[in-house]
Amino acid sequence: MSTSHDAYLAQPSGNCCLTGTIHQGKPKGRFTIIAGIETYVSEPPAGKANGHVLLYFPDVWGMAINGLLIMDGFADAGFLVLGPDYFRGDPVTKHRKDRHDITTEPGFDFEAWKLKHTTFSDQAVPHWIKAVQEEYGKLQAKFACVGYCFGAPYVCKELAEGGSCVVGAFAHPAFLKESHFRNLTQPLFLSCSEIDHTFSTDSRNHAIGILKSESKKYHLQLFSGVEHGFALRGNPEDPYQRWVKEQSLQGIIGWLKFWLAQ
Repeated sequence: MSTSHDAYLAQPSGNCCLTGTIHQGKPKGRFTIIAGIETYVSEPPAGKANGHVLLYFPDVWGMAINGLLIMDGFADAGFLVLGPDYFRGDPVTKHRKDRHDITTEPGFDFEAWKLKHTTFSDQAVPHWIKAVQEEYGKLQAKFACVGYCFGAPYVCKELAEGGSCVVGAFAHPAFLKESHFRNLTQPLFLSCSEIDHTFSTDSRNHAIGILKSESKKYHLQLFSGVEHGFALRGNPEDPYQRWVKEQSLQGIIGWLKFWLAQ
């Protein structure tokens, strides 16, 4: 239910999305092409599959190793995980002057970058989801979804009437309007940081007010002392930031498993 006053609650991605630490590890998944989009596929270990499919919608870092390792984490919990590279090899980090510096390269137009990729993704994601359903959907399989930053709106859309998923979650969201929360018909897990210039305290409280007043099924997980990007891009050498990232992941996994079992 969109209105003429459909205001942003989680703002479009900003400079805070350029910050973060590149993680270390060896991804275990593989890449394939689905609906014309390069897609990361991570399968659960032998004997651990729960029979369900998890759609993963990336943040603006796209197919950075951080996201691949998180997808592998969901796969280790039993999900068949698929994530589209809707940035088509053009993540925002490609335009930083230095991997450790949030300063962008000369002439980079962040607004134009966002418009280019939201326009493509909004058109491509529904076709990608349909193709995933056709290829990976089985008689007993249920679909869940998770999105980080840029990926949050696609989670909310798939949890609305006519969507593909029975449960979903997002962490440090961007690009969310009031209607994204009002239109929900399936359970949503919100993993948030107390400090977030994209999803401020006032905006988060407003969103929760909508969920409460309209009796939506939701759970809010809120961490102090970390900022936007905490669930993907925190510094793993900082014990607290590492703990927060893992708690976010485990909280989302627990939420998905509970509702998938209902």
